[in-house]
Amino acid sequence: MREEDQMPQDDTSGRYRSEVSGIQETMNPKWQRHLPLGAALGWLGQGWQDLIRQPWPSLAYGFVVFLLALAATVMLFRLERDYLLFPALAGILIVAPLFASGLYVKSRSLANGERITLREMLFVRPRAGGQVFFTGMLLCMVMLLWMRAAVIIYALFFGVNPFPGLDGVARLLVTTPSGWGMLIVGLCVGALFAGFAFAIGVFSIPMLLDERIDAFTAMGVSVVMVWNNMGPSMVWGAIVLALFLASLLTGLVGLIVVFPLLGHATWHAYKAMR
Repeated sequence: MREEDQMPQDDTSGRYRSEVSGIQETMNPKWQRHLPLGAALGWLGQGWQDLIRQPWPSLAYGFVVFLLALAATVMLFRLERDYLLFPALAGILIVAPLFASGLYVKSRSLANGERITLREMLFVRPRAGGQVFFTGMLLCMVMLLWMRAAVIIYALFFGVNPFPGLDGVARLLVTTPSGWGMLIVGLCVGALFAGFAFAIGVFSIPMLLDERIDAFTAMGVSVVMVWNNMGPSMVWGAIVLALFLASLLTGLVGLIVVFPLLGHATWHAYKAMR
């Protein structure tokens, strides 16, 4: 028998062992929009236009979000759980796409030349039905997991000692080696949670409102859209973070304007990506 007859006709094992996948091989031209980095600023401008058209429903929506955030903050202090304040505030970014559903609906209505009321924004009827609430529940679970991880990180660096209060912990973070270590580790872990939540939530909630699609497909498509348009997506994430931090500096009052602005702008980001 000849040697070539003994060889398999389609032996690909060697090829698979020798190939190394790169990042570019995971890209899908179908989802690449080739948007410039400045596209995120355009989405922000479009969001502002939606905000100033029929501004009162959007501002009232933002005021409701402000009241919810303020009530959660007060509750943490009343229950003596102030050590959860920082991770809880960071967790707002994780669940924000769910709470912005009404703002997406307003932007869609304005694009269709329709008027909308605050009631319609607060009581949203997504085209995907209950799938949006399933995605929202998953985002809430990610937020709770992040809050628990933050407590564990604190315990790893400072033990099970009583929480020294906001002033005390701020002093520990910036004046001790353990504080710097906790800050670095906390930021890295928090970035992982934030990146995951951003990828699955930023476009999936608008998609579930706009299309009849299941939650897992919407989250998967959202991840693909972010991954294949990494540049503008990262710029958009940075803008969201910067405006959210600015609203924190105002004692959360800035959420009244910042939250509806970002909600409307996210809708335009979704339409540009989809």
